[in-house]
Amino acid sequence: MPVFQIGGREIEYTLRRSSKASKASLSVTPQSFELVVPDQATESQIDAVLQRRRAWILQTVTHMQERAKAQTRVYQFVTGAKIPYRGRMTGMSIEPFDGRLVEVTFRNGFQIRKPEALTPGSADALIEMALRLWLKRRVRDDAKAFVRRHGEPNGLKPRGIQIKEQKHMWGSCGQDRQINLNWHLIFAPKPVLEYAVVHEMCHLKHRNHAPEFWTLVGKVLPDWEARKAWLDENEHMLGWERVEPVR
Repeated sequence: MPVFQIGGREIEYTLRRSSKASKASLSVTPQSFELVVPDQATESQIDAVLQRRRAWILQTVTHMQERAKAQTRVYQFVTGAKIPYRGRMTGMSIEPFDGRLVEVTFRNGFQIRKPEALTPGSADALIEMALRLWLKRRVRDDAKAFVRRHGEPNGLKPRGIQIKEQKHMWGSCGQDRQINLNWHLIFAPKPVLEYAVVHEMCHLKHRNHAPEFWTLVGKVLPDWEARKAWLDENEHMLGWERVEPVR
């Protein structure tokens, strides 16, 4: 297995050539990464991809290792802890009350009320469920607003919007004109979510990423490249696992 030297480290990787690949793509695990390239890719082209993405590779592998360690701990949703929301880490306050269900509201941070009879272990699980539901609703509400803003003026009318738990994509547009969005987009700045919605809406007219597709995206969002760049550079940071404890 070849080794890529970066940042004083040696990271093993797999190089795979594919007749179906039209461009190079990377996938990362905590210990290594795989580079898939078209059959006809030359050694110099492969090296150029590695050098161009070297900072991203190191950052992503490091983050994946941190995530793997985080999987072994239980989240602690307590006053002062933070979760990612719209591009920044956002604090929360937890208050017990005599209700039966966890309640989530937002005002300069998350205000969470939990039934006072809950044990700490069960409280964390129920708070996480309530937060997920609240965040998914925000994604859906924002996405619908962006469809209203950009759809009719540009002749783009999706049949509907679904918010999903997608592991390998931020969104998709089906042949049935249904737009699907990854709920983790709520962790990105709002303009990035807007870009993801517009991107999928433009697939209603252009089913591939031909120049005509990007021309349409640019007509709707002239600064789409900056928004896409943010998503490409920070996608590994948009995980639910980024719960920061109280310091």
